[in-house]
This record gives sequence, C-alpha cells and structure tokens, in this order.
Amino acid sequence: MSLDAALHAVRGTFELDAQFAVTEGRTLAVLGPNGAGKSTLLAALAGVIEASGSVCLNGRELAGVPTERRRIGYVFQDFLLFPHLTVLENVAFGPRSLGMPRAAARDLAEQWLARLGIAELAPRRATQLSGGQAQRVALARAVAAGPDLLLLDEPLAALDVEVRAEVREELARHIQDWGGLTILVTHSFDDVTALADDVLVLERGRVTQRGSLREVIQSPATSYARRLVAGWAED
Repeated sequence: MSLDAALHAVRGTFELDAQFAVTEGRTLAVLGPNGAGKSTLLAALAGVIEASGSVCLNGRELAGVPTERRRIGYVFQDFLLFPHLTVLENVAFGPRSLGMPRAAARDLAEQWLARLGIAELAPRRATQLSGGQAQRVALARAVAAGPDLLLLDEPLAALDVEVRAEVREELARHIQDWGGLTILVTHSFDDVTALADDVLVLERGRVTQRGSLREVIQSPATSYARRLVAGWAED
C-alpha cells in the first residue's frame, strides 16, 4: 500500500500546493496553523473539491475518479452524517455501496458500533445525537467500509476528555491491526503521539517540513514548528 500525491487546489484566494507520500502501515499527522490548508488537503485527496495534479493510491491514479469510487474513508470536522438514516444505516452505508448484502452490512455496522461503545445508538436518527455521539458514529462509518486510505479531520475534537481517551485507544488499535494508510489532521499532541508515525507541517498551503515525529521535535524547521514543539514541551 502506498500513496503518492502532488496536489494543486485553489479555494478563493487560497492556494494549496503540496507533494508528499505515505507508505504502507504508516499514519501521517498533518499539522499547521489555522488556515494552513489542512482540511483543504484532505478534501482534495478525497475528491470532494477540484484539484489538479496526481493522487496515486496503491498504484491507481485517482485523478478524475468520483469520490465514492476512491475507497477512501473520511471523517469530516462536521461529521456529515445522513440525517434521514438511522445510526445503523449510516454505518452500513459504505459496505452496502460496495456491494455487500444488506444483512452482512448491518452486522458489520453493529460490530463497529459495539467496538466504539455506542451500540445502543443504532436505532437513533443522526439528528438525535450529541456532538460526541455523532463523532463516534462518523468514525464507525468511515472504517466500516474497509477503505484503502483513512482521512481523519480532527476526529476526536468533539469528545470530552474521558471519552476521547477511550476512542483514541480504540482508533489506535484499529489502525495498527489494519495496517493501511491513514492521514490525520489534529492540533492535539496526544493524538499525534498515540496515532501517528510521521509528521507533515503545512503552512500557507505549502509543506514546510516532513519527517518522523522525533525528527520534527528534535529539529523543527520553521518558527511555527518551533512554537508548536515548545507548546508540546509545556504540556
């Protein structure tokens, strides 16, 4: 498994120009100040926004491939659950869209809801969930379809401290067992240390540093990276 990306995207006056790679079994944390283009980068990879360049996932070029055919799991900051579906139907949607029989997809959805500690939410509508509950359902929906690439945009931000630690542990276990490719956008040092192998620093739509977490901590390349590392040390 591998991802090689060279992307160029324009949103209003903002321009993203980023080139990077992720190799099998690695999780890449994308860090940067607000407005750096982190969410834009994920959206471009998923095909949610128009971008030029190349996205080669496991040897398959995704340029021009519709979002639903890219085999990419995506947890958005605002969740984007289907409001007209139950929680169970939301999580089963991905497997069903890939051709899994309805009963098998529902069984798989139930398994993921149980793993994330929210099995009792299965019959509820998405509109009946709290922010933290919706976040966990969004995680379950993203991983249930067995994606080749998992994109996580601040996946734990809406959870309270205790629940966040539990879900982070479960997510780390899934990523390790899965062995696939994951890209994580976060501001949390705990998320980075628990989930990520490598770090990409994005500033003003450009990659300013790429390396292991240890390398970034030991040799931050920009003033932003130095402030970030200093803040981690204070925590």
